[in-house]
Amino acid sequence: MKKVFLIFLILILTKDVFGGKKIRVAFFPNFTHAQALIGMENGEYEKQTGTKIEWKAFNAGPSAMEALLSGEIDFAFVGTNPAINAFLRTKGASLRIISGVANGGASFVIRGDLSIKNEIELKGKNFASPEFGNTQDVALKYWLRSKGFEINKDVRVNNLKNPDIYLLFKKGSLDGAWVPEPWATRLIQEANGRVFIDERSLWPNGDFSTSILVVRKDFLDKNIDIVERFLKAHVIITEWINRNPDVAKKMINRSIEKILYKPLPDKILEEAFTKVKFTYKPATNSIIESAKRAKELKYLPKYDETSLNEIFNLFILDKVLSELRKNR
Repeated sequence: MKKVFLIFLILILTKDVFGGKKIRVAFFPNFTHAQALIGMENGEYEKQTGTKIEWKAFNAGPSAMEALLSGEIDFAFVGTNPAINAFLRTKGASLRIISGVANGGASFVIRGDLSIKNEIELKGKNFASPEFGNTQDVALKYWLRSKGFEINKDVRVNNLKNPDIYLLFKKGSLDGAWVPEPWATRLIQEANGRVFIDERSLWPNGDFSTSILVVRKDFLDKNIDIVERFLKAHVIITEWINRNPDVAKKMINRSIEKILYKPLPDKILEEAFTKVKFTYKPATNSIIESAKRAKELKYLPKYDETSLNEIFNLFILDKVLSELRKNR
């Protein structure tokens, strides 16, 4: 009887704390989703929203966007291209970009034992990206096409999960991969890779959005107050990371260890951290340009210059930033 009473009491208390609601959030166990990894550790998103967070790990953006389209998640830390694709497929009814997450932090890494000195020598090689249509997949295929290569004729591109890319690269079964951090640094330090292209070199001022924060439009329309509080937590965590990088690295690593069952070596953390800019301000120009590149690859449904007019909703972020400045 006492046991039944205790269970009943726990349920009541949980309902009181979180209001009987739950927010479902998609993320990847990647360095470029640091705010999610830290939020899982310190509970800041739950603290600010007063709502229980259910974190759902994905390998890459397209699968996360499928979950969003089916109503299985409410927020997603995701790459730009999968978000654009989902937005266009639903004619704007699916999501809104409400914040940045990380800029930079993606590289084209090739095997160190290959004597490749220029792009011409890439012909006939076997490459990989994390998932068909994800942000790094678009970056790799667009760049290869811009150099005159025909995909899967002159060069091969495999779509594999990041851990599989790592294992095959280490075995010598892959010649290169375009991947986000910390996987790029892992390929370099643990699998004898070398950077062929740091993607920052391809963008003005080296600034491009690798990860953004999106919300399901239906959830936004019905819960704008929760979205505002979620964004407040996001800004707080982002600013904390930039003020406390050493502590942030340790917290990120604890989250990665819980998900992947193995922490990252300190050397990888240190190096990967230098390649990523954590920010709540999305590089909007790079997002629009990424859409144009995806269109050239025939990854997008009907698209023209006005198609993405409503994909951004940064007014809530501006409001949050304004209120935080007033209270400081």
